[in-house]
Amino acid sequence: QVQLVESGGGLVQAGGSLRLSCAASRRTSSSYVTGWFRQAPGKEREFVAAISWSGGSTEYADSVKGRFTISRDNAKKTVYLQMNRLKPDDTAVYYCAADFTRPIISIRSRSPRAYELWGQGTQVTVSS
Repeated sequence: QVQLVESGGGLVQAGGSLRLSCAASRRTSSSYVTGWFRQAPGKEREFVAAISWSGGSTEYADSVKGRFTISRDNAKKTVYLQMNRLKPDDTAVYYCAADFTRPIISIRSRSPRAYELWGQGTQVTVSS
């Protein structure tokens, strides 16, 4: 059973940067879309970004577009989320997830229900 493990979270001042990593525990026979989601206390889990298996297609939430960049290195079984110009509103637990039903992004990629496998999450706190 493959697992996803997030890392890279922490405490940063507003305007700062963090890079999150999502590492798969082993290679799979499937090509899959990977998404990043976040959940703040008392709020629903929301879409942040997604990337196709090839890395050629990406999608971003409007709230992070231009500040966050998603990328992947399949040789390292890792997906990254580079977060720049962080704001206090970015404070949340960040989760990565895998959609094994398709290798390409679709409209479904923005919904948590599209993803079968989730990591345990990593906390990001942005102070003002």
